[in-house]
Amino acid sequence: MEKKQIPLLKRIFFSPLSWAWELVYFLRRACYDYGIFRQRSFQVPIISIGNLTFGGTGKTPFTLWLAEYLHKKNKRVMILMRGYKGKLENSSGLINSGKLMTPDPVDYGDEALLFARRLQDATIVVGKNRSENLGFYFPKVEPDVVLLDDGHQHIKIKRKLNIVLFDASMPMSRYRVAPLGYMREGFQALKDADLVVIGRADVVSKEKVSELKKFLQPHLPLGVEFAEMGFKPNGFYNAANDLVLTVEQIRGKKVILVAGVANPKSFFKLLEELGAEVIVTESFPDHHYFKPDEINALLSYAKSEDALLVTTEKDMVRIKKIVEDDAIVFLEVDVRFLSGEAAATKVIDSCFQNLY
Repeated sequence: MEKKQIPLLKRIFFSPLSWAWELVYFLRRACYDYGIFRQRSFQVPIISIGNLTFGGTGKTPFTLWLAEYLHKKNKRVMILMRGYKGKLENSSGLINSGKLMTPDPVDYGDEALLFARRLQDATIVVGKNRSENLGFYFPKVEPDVVLLDDGHQHIKIKRKLNIVLFDASMPMSRYRVAPLGYMREGFQALKDADLVVIGRADVVSKEKVSELKKFLQPHLPLGVEFAEMGFKPNGFYNAANDLVLTVEQIRGKKVILVAGVANPKSFFKLLEELGAEVIVTESFPDHHYFKPDEINALLSYAKSEDALLVTTEKDMVRIKKIVEDDAIVFLEVDVRFLSGEAAATKVIDSCFQNLY
């Protein structure tokens, strides 16, 4: 975090903008804290899963794990999300998981469809006006718990629990408020955190994880628990969600990798660690809507090299709307805790104690 890690001219030019950005978010939180802006309350535990940075911390797989954990506790789960880049982002839409239907990612966004595919019994509501959408759908669904996806900055809704995720692989020099760094808001926002989850802790040294925890600790309330997690690859699936290759079977196979996610390098590195022979990698912006010529060109190249075109689960939601081919597969991953799982579940379970 030394200042010398950012060029002098960049610091001089962008520092005032960064301070102004941080001040706006600080004042916004203060207005809610002191009742100047009103938070909306609901008679149900609301759990926010969010971060202070611009994506790439593993919120989606963690939210999947959390929804499955709560389902095993016999809780009716509603996931409230923005539906980023979907047509319903500016209005609202509802999907029930486990139904024999194929909603369009153009309408709902890719993450909503991923949740609908993976979860056994959950309701997914999309739309950026999440407070209004929850008020509309709450009496129709009557959930036992609401998961506020990417919700740390969405403070219009009063929540029972705030879970904040960080990416252990992100350089410490990027922990500055935009445009100087990769943070949405300053560390003062951690005063509302109840649980901190360090993602990708399995791809960095223990010293790096300890350094990040030590850096965050002064900004957290006393007693906040830490958990560390990594990702567990499950296998490679086709567009019909059929298992094509096990994790072990990818070793030695030629692959072309394509990803339109916030942290594509992590995906690329994982395939290398699994022993795949990576011919080329292609990165696109997060939630990128692929054009037919982009995918067809990569698919043709993969076939000419007798290779598989491998993508992420989230990207496959969008790609299969363009083309379904046996040469295109996605890697399914789950969360695995390296430490702190018992502490995390204890904090989560506390949401259901003394509710009313």
